[in-house]
Amino acid sequence: MGSNNKIGNYLVSAGFITEKQLKRVLEVQNNYSGAKRFGEIVIELGMLSETEFIRVLSDKLRIPFLDIGNVRINEQAAGKIPEAIARKYTVIGVNIQGGRLVVATEDPINFNILEDIKITAGMDIFPVFAARSAILKTIEKIYQRRQVEGVVEFVNQQITEESEADDGSEERIESAPIVKLAVTIVEQAFLADATDIHIEPFEKHTKIRIRINGDLIELMNISNAAHNSLTTRIKLISNMNIAEKRIPQDGRFSQEVNGVKLDIRVSSLPTVNGEKLVMRILSAGGAALRKVTELGMTDYNYKMYEKMLKCPHGLILVTGPTGSGKTTTLYSSLEEVAEPDVNVVTVEDPVEKRIDGINQVQINNKSGMTFAAALRSILRQDPDIIMIGEMRDEETAEIGIRAAITGHLVFSTLHTNDAASTITRLIDMGVPAYMAASSLIGVVAQRLVKILCGKCKIKRFTSAEENELLGINKSIEVYEAVGCSECSNTGYKGRTAIHEIIHCTGSIKEIIVNGADKELIERKAKENGARMLSDNAADLVIAGKTSIKEFLRVTYSI
Repeated sequence: MGSNNKIGNYLVSAGFITEKQLKRVLEVQNNYSGAKRFGEIVIELGMLSETEFIRVLSDKLRIPFLDIGNVRINEQAAGKIPEAIARKYTVIGVNIQGGRLVVATEDPINFNILEDIKITAGMDIFPVFAARSAILKTIEKIYQRRQVEGVVEFVNQQITEESEADDGSEERIESAPIVKLAVTIVEQAFLADATDIHIEPFEKHTKIRIRINGDLIELMNISNAAHNSLTTRIKLISNMNIAEKRIPQDGRFSQEVNGVKLDIRVSSLPTVNGEKLVMRILSAGGAALRKVTELGMTDYNYKMYEKMLKCPHGLILVTGPTGSGKTTTLYSSLEEVAEPDVNVVTVEDPVEKRIDGINQVQINNKSGMTFAAALRSILRQDPDIIMIGEMRDEETAEIGIRAAITGHLVFSTLHTNDAASTITRLIDMGVPAYMAASSLIGVVAQRLVKILCGKCKIKRFTSAEENELLGINKSIEVYEAVGCSECSNTGYKGRTAIHEIIHCTGSIKEIIVNGADKELIERKAKENGARMLSDNAADLVIAGKTSIKEFLRVTYSI
């Protein structure tokens, strides 16, 4: 406990947590009788993210921190540690420097672990700090990569030998190779941070692709003979009708990877070559929610949004196209405002992540549980904070607005191109201008922008036309995407969000009441200091973080 007090006191003195929070952590740890480590509880209670806590320890103990998710792992170094040892101690060999093995670990001061690895590897060890979740993910990537090719080859060979005319029989779909293949596909997609899996039948083969950073990347190809067995296996565990192959179907199943329970939504579509399946990967728990500070907002935008979140009641809208990170922003916002003494209720379609302490309602149109019906019921449940997955129609918008006016803090989304047009869209949906003006706290418009791969991006100077696009008066150095093995030949690695925030102050409310003119709202917001989406995207290009091509992609409709 003495060691925990030292770490806790350090966190308090450095301003990361308060005395009250430290006391709470020690109480919870005492309830677990020491079975949970201090850091685990700090992270679970949402006081610090895993990476933030590891960085604090790194500074305190003066041991280097390594973000292993963004470094290239030396295969020879990784091979020095057997898989069983890597999993047992949650370590991974990262590199070999000066005759020493650089080892990423969550516990770099554990002499026994380091000595065991030293004996096993036959080399001196140089430990570096890394987050446990990142190490586990890297272990899976490194050791499973070697297994994937073997699984695919075995499946293709076995099924082709058994029968060229695959009938998708029950014996075939429950066979070990098919089950292993289905599990491996989900595991590999999750470890690559993919959002979707596409299983696509073609004339001569079936292609399996995964969506990473918005791009579809080929994961593997399997023989046509295995296609029916694989799709039938996935439909079976998704509670879909395996005998029906002529109409689209929807289903879902769960799978655990690295201790994280995944909720997989499945959609089938008949094509001329067979059924195409698309699986959307959603975390059903285990993965920590992002904090508002981790959403990629600029300092100005963060201060503006923080001010909006402090409003006791009213409506906050998050807008953007599908896949722009709206749900992540909403969940982070709920995490920010949810306190033990408030009742938080959400209405979602679907519930994308289950959150402790928040009452989440799943829409079911077939049974009559629509957004409007759910909202009416929720208002009788004494809520303080309400999150509406989407304001789809006039009825939902009106109920949400009335809830905001009558003392509730309401979060929701709309599909519009920018923040100003969101306000006019509300009026177009039939919400009276005076109600929109009195209820709206503000609007956040956002997009996800791909970040250039640091290993392969190349430098060039901007043209006069590009200078005009970026709002600059002279040519500057910018970067272009190239593509390498590190970024799956896409030229990009990871994404960040750009935001446009309009805080509905008195002057903007007045414009809304007088007709909600989009251009006037935008002009007044700029006068108040707001920066538009295109401004934030241009900043990323100028900073060398993204390309002009990506700038044009995300701003084409703005």
